[in-house]
Amino acid sequence: MSKHLTFKAMLLLTCLSAIWLSCKKDREPVVTERVKAWETLVDGNSFASYGNFEAKWNYNYPWGTDHNGSARMAGSSTNHSQIALSSGEITITATRLASSPGNSTANGFTNVAIWYNSGACHAKQQVLINDQFPSYTISGDFAVPTARGTWPAFWITGVNSWPPESDIMEFKGNSTNWQNTYDGAWENKLTNVSNAGSYHNYKCWYNKISATDVECHYYIDNNWVARHVLSNAVNKPMWLIINMQMEGDSGSPGPTGNTLYRIKNVYMGRERAF
Repeated sequence: MSKHLTFKAMLLLTCLSAIWLSCKKDREPVVTERVKAWETLVDGNSFASYGNFEAKWNYNYPWGTDHNGSARMAGSSTNHSQIALSSGEITITATRLASSPGNSTANGFTNVAIWYNSGACHAKQQVLINDQFPSYTISGDFAVPTARGTWPAFWITGVNSWPPESDIMEFKGNSTNWQNTYDGAWENKLTNVSNAGSYHNYKCWYNKISATDVECHYYIDNNWVARHVLSNAVNKPMWLIINMQMEGDSGSPGPTGNTLYRIKNVYMGRERAF
């Protein structure tokens, strides 16, 4: 066979191969990258009416009415004396009682006498940081009491275990905000908040950084103030809680009469990776 015929055969084979590959490519499905999406789970509309509120929130703590101070949570769909809605705002009222009805029923605090009725609520939507939902943002606007014995908070804690815990906002009887992370050891960021009795925004961005750990970026009025790492928090469901406890870590005696804690624009959103 001549060199000329060999070259023509090779050229024909090359063309046929190119045509076959082109047809094969046309038949293969086009693989596109999965697009991440941001989902809003709770927003300010949940405080627009009692119907909206009760669709997104439950009254009291997830475990009941008592916890780590001298206030007993009192709230239900028929009792708004301690947790009330108006114009997109929640007001939690702590009321000093004339006499104690007995001691706390909370584990570890049964030696603490109850001296207040107060209010709490927790979101029906749990926080679950994992491969599917690697990031959450949780925030809200809060006007807090700072008198001795007042203990308002906005936090997440484990549904099935403790730890994990992350405190986005916590005041203990003065104008210092505590932003805390607990995973068996405490990390704390303390910030003095000027005029804390007026509305300020408190926020945390949670981001999965390993198979077990989550970073927590804390903000006040959209200013970044701290980064903590919450170990062993991936794949552990957590409750989002708003409450006003009294005395305990915030000192005693607490105030007489009524103490008010106001909340609006609470938000929870997450990234869906797939």
